[in-house]
Amino acid sequence: MIQSTRQTNVDSGNLSQNGRRRAVIESVEPEIDSGRFPVKQTIGEEVVVEADVFADGHDTLSVALLYRKQEEAIWREKPMEPLGNDRWRGAFSVEELGRYKYTILASVDRFKTWANALEINGRAGQDLSQDLIRGAEILAETASRATGGDATDLLQWSDRLTADAAGHKNNWELGLDPKLSQLMDAYPDRSLATTYSRELEVVVDREKARFSTWYEMFPRSCSPKDGVHATFEDCVNRLPYIAEMGFDVLYLPPIHPIGSTGRKGKNNSTQAMAHDIGSPWGIGGADGGHMDIHPELGTMEDFRELVAKATEHGMEIALDLAFQCSPDHPYVASHPDWFRHRPDGSIQFAENPPKRYEDIYPFDFESPLWPEIWEELKAVILHWANQGVRIFRVDNPHTKSFPFWEWVIGEIKNEHPDVFFLAEAFTRPKVMYRLAKVGFSQSYTYFTWKNAKWELEQYFTEIVQPSIRDFFRPNLWPNTPDILSEYLQVGGRPAFVARLVLAATLGANYGIYGPSFELMERTPREPGSEEYLDSEKYQLRHWEMGRPDNLAELIGRVNQIRRDNLALHRDARLSFHTTDNDQLICYSKRTDDGSNVVLVVVNLDPHRPHSGVVDLSLDDLGLEADESFQVHDLLTDTRFLWGGQHNFIELDPQVSPARVFRILSRLHSEWNFDDQL
Repeated sequence: MIQSTRQTNVDSGNLSQNGRRRAVIESVEPEIDSGRFPVKQTIGEEVVVEADVFADGHDTLSVALLYRKQEEAIWREKPMEPLGNDRWRGAFSVEELGRYKYTILASVDRFKTWANALEINGRAGQDLSQDLIRGAEILAETASRATGGDATDLLQWSDRLTADAAGHKNNWELGLDPKLSQLMDAYPDRSLATTYSRELEVVVDREKARFSTWYEMFPRSCSPKDGVHATFEDCVNRLPYIAEMGFDVLYLPPIHPIGSTGRKGKNNSTQAMAHDIGSPWGIGGADGGHMDIHPELGTMEDFRELVAKATEHGMEIALDLAFQCSPDHPYVASHPDWFRHRPDGSIQFAENPPKRYEDIYPFDFESPLWPEIWEELKAVILHWANQGVRIFRVDNPHTKSFPFWEWVIGEIKNEHPDVFFLAEAFTRPKVMYRLAKVGFSQSYTYFTWKNAKWELEQYFTEIVQPSIRDFFRPNLWPNTPDILSEYLQVGGRPAFVARLVLAATLGANYGIYGPSFELMERTPREPGSEEYLDSEKYQLRHWEMGRPDNLAELIGRVNQIRRDNLALHRDARLSFHTTDNDQLICYSKRTDDGSNVVLVVVNLDPHRPHSGVVDLSLDDLGLEADESFQVHDLLTDTRFLWGGQHNFIELDPQVSPARVFRILSRLHSEWNFDDQL
């Protein structure tokens, strides 16, 4: 039977290049570092593959995209179509978690070459006897590879061509019959086919790796009573509040026992007082290490209950992986050779000059005992995966070896393909990209420090390019426990609102550190510092969640907008539009089919109103040049009638520093004529 998706058993050992293989395959996309690393997709997405494919002379080519699950032996096949200038495109869908492989097969298609020549010669009125005989030979040869009724049909076609040649009938239309072409496509001659020299890979994650909304919270600060260490039960009681804002990932900093030696005090003081509880990242003490829970938070059973309750509220727990130890960690006593030592024999604590972390010992990934370290850290991840955790935020992964991450992420995903990892690596671009390539599904970005219009446009234009977005999934955070940007310090409420809208609409993945963000905490430890005053990294904090200025309602509205608009579920199809005011940034996102288009305008100046004309790229919005259209502001539920390329807008940051428009054309069912302005 003829099938649109054929299964192909490719024996790569018999496909090496020789002098008779004429097809050339070059410039394949997507391909990361010559196939060294896989590209990333999520379940249900299409992998669109392009390549330059050509041969000498003027013969017609057939090009096929081959793909399979990693564990499968048989290739499935989809035809690739010419785009012009020897560029070809094909696509396949990924429907399961795990890894897929793909490559390209190309060959000179003797039948299509013959059919093209037959039509040209026939229209020119030339004698077709030899052409028809040649065609009959090709069909008979193909019949030898066909089965059942298909073989019989091909032989009958061959006989007709032979008869026409003998009768000198210039019946050139016969060779162009679509039924014959379909039959020939089902049994291609691959004896001289060229296979691309590499089998490329795709890692397929679940949808949340592509579209997620994160809320970071210190569990120990969830108590309703000031000065009291919270428990997991207190965290459970906080879940409805977080779910109401529309977050689907609740990220917890480390929940393990905290060491006493070198413990940091309030505001990162090196002199801890007796009541100071220390940094959660100083992991390990008398109560255990990375596989244990701080006793004041509760038990492992309590943690599993938190995981279950979060699921009931539509959220997942993301756990912090901080692969480092306090001096009191059990590993230090049992495995001192896992750590680097100073000349005096003491273990080297962590440093990032001029910063010193006396409460942390980093693992030595150059230790001769590195296999032991790798296996133990893998066991840590598996331990928490067995408690129901499927998302891990990794602290400072750029200070651990790339080979370790590539190995351990691969090992974990082999056992739990639904697990994914977020890299917290505010470091050099190439290092951040390498971490993404070796397996991290999401990555922190420089968004936190990009405030000017030109910075935002330049940075996001870079990271949504196909060569980068094929492996790098940004996760945008306007604040973190380590970073209170100057923009938030001085900009007041408008700054928080603007950064919220930017993060939530520029990126398909974004998060906030709360309740600090929604309560607009903005006092630095000292002038010029990005550290919070009284940071809950070092002390318990009591949050007045019922404050009237809480941004929770607005955050909930923004997250609802994200859920309702599929254009915001992906990082691709981001387009920036020109404005005549550098304080106004304008950009849009749209779905591939154009059914959902979102246009965002943000006033980047938190202190003053700004107005200007936005110069829309109508093609990016799926609009015609003379078409009037409605813009529905989803933040305020107001509508405006716009038309053409140039439109005026004014934004007062004290009222609303941002507009999030859904574009509605006249043909759209949600067009509201009563609200035209």
